[in-house]
Amino acid sequence: MGESVVADFVGRVHATSQETDEPVTGRVLLSQRRLVLATDDGKETIPLSRVFDVVVGSVPGDLRSFFNESVTIAYESDGSRRSALVEGESEDMDRFVRLLFKTLLRNVTVTVRHPAKVGGRVTDATDHRASVSVSPGEIRFGDCPEPFAVDLSAVIDYERTDRTLGGKKRPALVFRHVADGQTVTSITTVPNERALNILGRYIKIEYDEAMEDLESFDPTEEQLEILVSIYSAGGEATIADVVTGDVTQTSMVLDSLREAGLVADGDAGTTLTRKGQMIVSSHLESVNA
Repeated sequence: MGESVVADFVGRVHATSQETDEPVTGRVLLSQRRLVLATDDGKETIPLSRVFDVVVGSVPGDLRSFFNESVTIAYESDGSRRSALVEGESEDMDRFVRLLFKTLLRNVTVTVRHPAKVGGRVTDATDHRASVSVSPGEIRFGDCPEPFAVDLSAVIDYERTDRTLGGKKRPALVFRHVADGQTVTSITTVPNERALNILGRYIKIEYDEAMEDLESFDPTEEQLEILVSIYSAGGEATIADVVTGDVTQTSMVLDSLREAGLVADGDAGTTLTRKGQMIVSSHLESVNA
């Protein structure tokens, strides 16, 4: 390949340039500059500079019967958009995903405002340029006055938007996450849509998995009312703060929320778990839409 290989394993691969519709066994090689999928029939070389999106764990419908856990890499080639899928052993894939994002985000500089909000309070934080680095379960913003890291398992909300910096409109990510028991909003402005897609996908890896877990939970009106009440109280409340009628009934509803993993007992009352906050955020988003 002409450069150092950072990942090398055998898995199952499929690329749109392949003549067959089915995945085949192949060798996956990742360097700082390119991804190579080598099979008995040839090889597909994907320059990382042409990759514009990475999707973890979601397989297109026509390939769903062939892949269980996969990574889809979308890229440009000869003026058209193509995609490749890679699947391997869990340990190989975990390492591949981390190294792929790490390599794709190398040398990406963003502008961050953190914390833009703490709870519902807007802070006086200013914008700073920052570098991006990833490690298992977190993303770190460094080379700025106050470096910070975001635990991916603590992300509860995510939005793509635009911000104007220096008179120029640029793509941005607004995401909320829990830090030290408080809900924090961070804003990251990125140089282009490619960086927006890739950075956003990494931030959302565990968020999307958690949302899938919540899809099967359909809160009742009483459950939702209590969740919103706790949220409005700052994320922690006593039963006296959330009771709307019969105390016994409220206690029963709280018990059901505990069993569902949406609330937990804190030092000063009942607190929303990450999943509980995600339910509330999704509800408020639908109400305000």
